Amino acid sequence: PGLVVAVADLLNRDPHPTEATVREALAGNVCRCTGYVKILDAVRLAAERMREGRP
Repeated sequence: PGLVVAVADLLNRDPHPTEATVREALAGNVCRCTGYVKILDAVRLAAERMREGRP
């Protein structure tokens, strides 16, 4: 849940986040099951869809 809350907050504040900004926003969340690559991809996709007005 922490990743989702952090990303939602980030995208509400910055609809065009850089990879560095995303990494900084997620820095307080530890996930041992992933290398974060898919999470970063998902954040980019979510940002794109939000800018387009899609859910």
